[in-house]
Parts: sequence; structure tokens; C-alpha cells
Amino acid sequence: MELAYSGLVVVELADDPAGEYTGKLLADQGSDVIKVEPPGGAASRHIGPYAGGDVDPDKSLNFWTYNTSKRSVTVDTDREEGRAALADLIAGADILLTTGRPVDLEAQGVDLERLCAEQPRLIALSVSPFGLTGPWANYRSSDLVGLAMGGLLTTCGYDDHSIPPIRPGGNQGYMTAASFALCGLLLALIERQNTGQGQLVDVSMHESIAVTGELANPYWFYPKALVQRQTCRHAQPEPTQPALFQCADGVWVYFALILADQHAWKALTSWMESAGVAADLVDDEYLSLAYRQENFSHIQELLEVFFLIQDSGTVYREGQGRGLPIGPLRAPEELFDDEHLAERGFFVPVEMHDGSSALFPGTPYRFSGGDGAPTRPPRLGEHTEEVLAHD
Repeated sequence: MELAYSGLVVVELADDPAGEYTGKLLADQGSDVIKVEPPGGAASRHIGPYAGGDVDPDKSLNFWTYNTSKRSVTVDTDREEGRAALADLIAGADILLTTGRPVDLEAQGVDLERLCAEQPRLIALSVSPFGLTGPWANYRSSDLVGLAMGGLLTTCGYDDHSIPPIRPGGNQGYMTAASFALCGLLLALIERQNTGQGQLVDVSMHESIAVTGELANPYWFYPKALVQRQTCRHAQPEPTQPALFQCADGVWVYFALILADQHAWKALTSWMESAGVAADLVDDEYLSLAYRQENFSHIQELLEVFFLIQDSGTVYREGQGRGLPIGPLRAPEELFDDEHLAERGFFVPVEMHDGSSALFPGTPYRFSGGDGAPTRPPRLGEHTEEVLAHD
């Protein structure tokens, strides 16, 4: 069966995770994504760590993460023949994906508005730091800068506000922009399907993050309250109780007790009573929300004891069985042993160019009509000859 994006030809001029991950999502589901790189390779190839330890642009784990299933073509846009080759590639594309600021696109000889006018069916998808217009359009950015300027960073960090906010891992700013980019692209594809017309889709990481403020937005829009960052729990206007508890095996679990949820309260106290540590929490006074709120520090102390006498695996299974939102904190490398991910086949073995095999994350969604799977990331310029000769 055809994959979701089969038949689409994408020319990718992307040099940051926002654009590269957007291209990866398209490539893994069937698009022919032609990644155009300078002779020295995309910047992402020069970010470690490297497989095997040797600094090699073809073995950058950073590059591998965001560039599966693509073809690599090297083009020198500083030379006339390179610009002509790029123009030929774009002429045969359904989608042109760029991450450059206006000044970067100009240096590459790429005018998105002109291209859309000359190629009415072309969809030009720009995923840039601040968008293609406005006073900051040519400013430099990064994941950290994006999170800071967009407002999310102020809600990330610890209870101790004497230290500054802490950037979360995983390139969250870039991934937010990629999510909005894919949504915008799909809307443009639907429009083209209906009208035959392509268009320029201008996605700003700054704006994508600015509308992703989680609880900060509604708290400000309605009660005009500012949220405060907290350790491993949602930012709130007023401090809430810690939600991390250490278990007997040294593993920490996350459990957020919502005091106002009577069902959750009864499920928790019944569970604690079965372990012999409910103490006075089963008394009738605790059926009152106000009483629970007044005595929350006492509840918290008993919870700490309750979790310390059990291992994390038991706590996870028992808590989930009772309908409580609870789970262990895992390091990324521990996910390879996750039974749920294993059952769903999330990690996919990918054969590399040297014949070895490596596990890669699969796609973040499933289609009943057929799913794609990542193929190995390309070596630098690996497909230059075949692609340019074909065009």
C-alpha cells in the first residue's frame, strides 16, 4: 500500500532540527526528500557524538537522528552552476523546504515568492527562527533562544528560584516549530488538491513557541496570574506539593495527587491501607477536600513512606491498575527495554551503509492504511550523481 506522503518530491534546504525533522517526517512516510547540502555538508553533520568515536560527518548521531530516509545531494550555491542545479531541482519539486533567514536565502539565490509565482503548484515551506518578515527576521536563534524569547523557558526549571530557568532537553523549541510546520504543510497540500494552487507557508519558531505556553496562557488571559516554574510539575501561580517519590529500589516515580478528585483519593487510601500505611487518612475527616488541603503536608509524609517500602515496578503496576496517573522516571537509554515500546515495535533496526545495523526511533504516528519505516540516513553527497543526472 502507498504510504501517506508517497509521490511527493521535496527539496530540503534545511540546516537546523526544525526543518530537518519536518523533512524526516515526510521522508519516513514515503516522500522523496532530496537534502541539498553544501560541499562540506550540513551543519548538523558536524555536531557530535559520532558513531565509533571518530569525527566523521557521515557518522554524526545528531545528523542521523533528523535525516533518515532522505537522499543527499551536494550543491555549491556560491557558484553559478550550483545555483542552476538547485533551480533545476526546485523546478521538479512539489515542496521546497527551507530554514534560512531572508538574508540566508538571498545568499543562496532563493526567492520564495518569485518561485511560487513561477511555479504555481509549488509549496514553499519556510521554517525559520522569526519568520520571513518583521524587525527580527534576520536575527540568529537557537533552541535555547527560541524557548527564551517565546516565553516557554520561564516555566522550565526548579522550585529554587534563586537559580535561573533550565532549558529542557530534546530540542523542544525546534520540535514545536516542526509540528506547526507539518500542520501548515498539510493544510497547503489540501488546498492544492482542491484548487491546483501552491503557496508560501511561513512558519516562525518564535510564534510557534509563543502559542505553546501551556497553563501560562489561560492563567494570564483570565485571572491575570503569572505562573511560577516548579520541579518536574506544571508551572502554577501558587506552589504545589512535590510529585516525585523515591522507591525502595532507588528509582523515582512521578505521582501527582489531585486532592479535589474524590475517586483518586479513595483509590489511593485504599491502596495505602492494603499496605498498612494509610494511618489516619481513612478517617472520615479526610473525605472533606478542605481538610485534605489543610493537612497536605501530613499526607505527603505518609506518601513518601508508602513509596519507600515498595519497588518502582510494583508501584507502577499497582497504581495504574487502580486508575492512578503514576510512572517511573526513566533515562533515555532505558527506553530500549520498555516492554510497551517493544510490543509496538517502536524501535526499528536500520541497516547502515557498512552493513551494520542500528536501532532508530520509528514514526510518532500509525496509519491503518500502511506505515513507513525509517531507512538509513544518507552519506554526504551520496545521491548527487544519480539525482542531478536524472533531472
